[in-house]
Amino acid sequence: MKLNQEAISFSLDSSEGLNASIDRLMSLCGESVQLLGLGEALHGGEEMLILRNRLFQRLVEKHGYSAIAIESSFPRGRLVNSYVAGRGQLSYEAVAEAGFSHGFGRLEANRELVEWMRQYNADPSHPIKLQFYGFDSPTEMCYADSPGYVLYFVLDYISSLDDARGKEYGQKIEPLIGKDSDWEDPATLFDPARSIGLSPAAMRLRIYVEDLIAELVVRRPELIFRSSRERYSEAVHYAQLARRLLGYHAAMAERSSQRTSRLLGIRDACMAENLAYILSQEQGRGRVLAFAHNSHLQKGSAQWQFGAELFTWWPAGSHLKEILGERYSVIVSAVIVSDANGIGQPEAGTLEAMLTAMPGPARFIPTHRMQEYSALQASALLVRSASAKNPTYFPLTAQSLSDFDWLVALDGVGYSRGGPKLSG
Repeated sequence: MKLNQEAISFSLDSSEGLNASIDRLMSLCGESVQLLGLGEALHGGEEMLILRNRLFQRLVEKHGYSAIAIESSFPRGRLVNSYVAGRGQLSYEAVAEAGFSHGFGRLEANRELVEWMRQYNADPSHPIKLQFYGFDSPTEMCYADSPGYVLYFVLDYISSLDDARGKEYGQKIEPLIGKDSDWEDPATLFDPARSIGLSPAAMRLRIYVEDLIAELVVRRPELIFRSSRERYSEAVHYAQLARRLLGYHAAMAERSSQRTSRLLGIRDACMAENLAYILSQEQGRGRVLAFAHNSHLQKGSAQWQFGAELFTWWPAGSHLKEILGERYSVIVSAVIVSDANGIGQPEAGTLEAMLTAMPGPARFIPTHRMQEYSALQASALLVRSASAKNPTYFPLTAQSLSDFDWLVALDGVGYSRGGPKLSG
């Protein structure tokens, strides 16, 4: 292998060197890429977030990117985007909780990203304004959101154009939504009987949502004419998101050995649909950077070992591979050492150990150049030890070489400013 010669080395301490490395990376990615994914090996890696911010800034300045989408609730992202555009709330603090899911609004690197985007948009010399999106489904680790928020959004859209029809749908749908707390009970994660996803009301609500989607589709020409293509597309996507969310709640109510894998699969399919929608919205404006955990963006099947159980599902990246083809390219990240995250030196024979022989302290590597190695010696590759502190850390495997187009490896990674305290 000639990987030492092919690796693109850089340091986060040198803006000039990092920008030159990004420019080279983009020249090798090719012009066909419209959606670039950047994966993180764990949630809370400080240097990974800094790299993301600087990568996005360079992509905006030199490579025609107009939007970033992160692993946070799609509906909530609308609030942050209004702030980025100079509308709505007047401070980041006002959107930090309501505008992000998973507590990601507390991370200082996310604040820095959003404030930079807001400042960029305020400059009149930039005619194309940047857009911020969340692309995660409206679910948390232990519960799923009520369908109320996304459905009221659609009802408001219809009512603004046809008040009588909006009231008619509202009279059917609103009583079935009920209280948000009934949908968002965290006990449903381990007790399907606590979920109302298969209740008679939930089943009727699913039928009415299908009627709502059909109404929007049948009246497409009229509704676009009376509002705009952008508002119409947004309303349709919110209605489809409500359909997916109700399907997720129904799966939460099922007693099945495949329940968790099915929930993971629904979430990632929803992520892929959100990203495809985001890309369609940015068409004619620019390209999109997507940032999420490696396991969501990979092009092959995903696995999660939780105790004695092994869950498998098709992640968002595998769907995007089929939907977008060569328009989707993705970078996997690797952490060599992180004391803050409980990750020691990689064991000999692991992929991470092999990466330490390449120039650093950080480097981009074309994984397609490593696939020959993978094919010949995959059985000999070991998987390094997991983190002693951060359960979101997944080490690289031989499959990583075929599931991603590029790899970025960082010698050292700290823990996020503003992140929740780690155990251990």
